[in-house]
Amino acid sequence: MTAAVTALIADDEPVARAGLRHLLRGLSWLHCVGEAADGPAALAEIQRLKPELVFLDIQMPGLLGTEVLRRLAASGTPPLVIFTTAHAEHAITAFELGALDYLLKPFGAERLNATLERVRAALGEPCPPALERLAELLGRGPLTRLFVRSGAAIVPVAVAEVSHFEAVGDYVAVHAGGAEHLLHLALARLEERLDAERWVRIHRGCIVNLDAVARFRRLANGQLSAELKDGRALMVSRSRSQVLRGLAG
Repeated sequence: MTAAVTALIADDEPVARAGLRHLLRGLSWLHCVGEAADGPAALAEIQRLKPELVFLDIQMPGLLGTEVLRRLAASGTPPLVIFTTAHAEHAITAFELGALDYLLKPFGAERLNATLERVRAALGEPCPPALERLAELLGRGPLTRLFVRSGAAIVPVAVAEVSHFEAVGDYVAVHAGGAEHLLHLALARLEERLDAERWVRIHRGCIVNLDAVARFRRLANGQLSAELKDGRALMVSRSRSQVLRGLAG
């Protein structure tokens, strides 16, 4: 008899954990070995119990589910992860991090069963696609592609086609091809994966693609304005203006 797949549920809402336990009850091929109610506990329990599958809430006290997965990936091969979230925009993050799937709360048995079929299919592969995507994301080379939500679809966007990234609260606005998309990702985290020869930070909340800039125009107050080829103008901070003027000699 094949051993059951071990799973862990991490969610700060007791009702959500109980509901998921109820939906999973009766599955002979799946065995829940533990639960966690916050981010740090989830990370510790996953490292201790080493489950093959984790249902991971994104918004948790102490540590976001996305950061839990990043830390797991940095320390070794992470388990298969299904993100659970009450916010549809987090689906983008799920694809970026290579999660097998995401479940939008509230979800029922039909949606969960569709996800579990993906789990069974992935466990039959020697190298699950989720882990391949995660390894690519966390690699050392410059980021070449992002996955963004467009309506009900997830669309790949070439980084080279992006004119600029702009911080918007806890999100990053991606400006590409006249459209704007939101990523649930810190701007500093994104900057780490961009080609430094092509991308330049023009102020604390904006990174611009030099290939999308027509010119840097000097204003009366000494600051620069980055005039993009699509006609938009972005203000450059005083400190960054000084750096850019220095590069011009």
